Amino acid sequence: MSENVENAGAVQGRPKTLAEAKQWMLGKLAAKVHPMNLVSKEDGERLIDSLQGLDGASWAAVWGKAGDETRALADRARDSANDAEAAALYMKASGFYFMGRFPCPNHPDKERCARAERETYVLAGSYWDNPVQRVTIPFEGRSGEGKEIVFLIRRPKGVERPPVVVMWGGVDAWKEQMTAACNAFLAAGVATIAMDNAGTGESPVKGVQDAERQFLPVFEWASRQSDLDGAKVGILGRSFGGYWATKLAHLQPERIAAAVNWGGGAHYMFQPEWVESSRYPDSYLMELVETRQRMLGVTTDQEYIDGFKRLSLVDQGLLDQPSAPMLLVNGKEDKQCPIADLHLLIERGTPKAVRLFPGGHMGNTPQTLPTIVQWLSTHVKNQVGAA
Repeated sequence: MSENVENAGAVQGRPKTLAEAKQWMLGKLAAKVHPMNLVSKEDGERLIDSLQGLDGASWAAVWGKAGDETRALADRARDSANDAEAAALYMKASGFYFMGRFPCPNHPDKERCARAERETYVLAGSYWDNPVQRVTIPFEGRSGEGKEIVFLIRRPKGVERPPVVVMWGGVDAWKEQMTAACNAFLAAGVATIAMDNAGTGESPVKGVQDAERQFLPVFEWASRQSDLDGAKVGILGRSFGGYWATKLAHLQPERIAAAVNWGGGAHYMFQPEWVESSRYPDSYLMELVETRQRMLGVTTDQEYIDGFKRLSLVDQGLLDQPSAPMLLVNGKEDKQCPIADLHLLIERGTPKAVRLFPGGHMGNTPQTLPTIVQWLSTHVKNQVGAA
């Protein structure tokens, strides 16, 4: 088993076959890490074995059916007022639906799973000690863009006017995948707002050059809430979302207590050479290019290359400007985002804190999330003079 997983993980420079993809998933399942962290070992092994293909219809058929069956059980538990069982089953169903739309809903059956994932996640979260509240606020989008922003807020119990951390994921982890991070911040007495990264989930914009527009109304909303200390928020961007955390830290330092870029790029990631070399990293299951294209709102390879290049923060002239306090986190062997971007960021502008962990993209170890939570919680709780 370990030998097979190791061999599957070595696949680089081409799409994985179905057999290789199955071994990759089994490895993630055994390690209980994204994207298999919401699926039990027993269910995961059974469903992975039953996969007949990686195309949208075959993929969604397996995971979507598991989600539907579990959701029906959750509904019965809810109707019987068995709250604990209903909460667990709705969350289990949401995990199956997440896999059904993974890495992006580029097929009608996967889009159905994405809608069901959101629905069952909010249902599960309604039972939690720190319940999930789904909030919708207006957004002044351009022609063809959305007119609202949706986010999920949770508040720590027993904390009067808690500070706030706003977080988002990358191209495939959306606001419904922020549970572990939210739980950790809530335990530290910090309120959490989970939203979708630009071009993903229910985001009203695509990942265009100025998509930071979608984050600003959320910061403003937090600042107006009498039960939150949201005048200056902390921000956490995971994976590709780390790019937007970095940009916002430079553009809006007066609104941001501190920012964490957890595995995101800044300049080198968006150059044609890296685009070409990172098409099929061994750390990603499938359809990375297709998922990035969907995030950018493009359909051709040239549009993808051009759209990425426009995101460079060097070319936008931002990195020599002052920024909010920043922590840069990644894995030492990341093949999805070049470590050269981390070095670029620490050599320009305001001094920044850095923590590298063993492994690949995002450096996921048992110490990674606690390190981020401790650093960011300290800054949002002690905003005056924080550095």
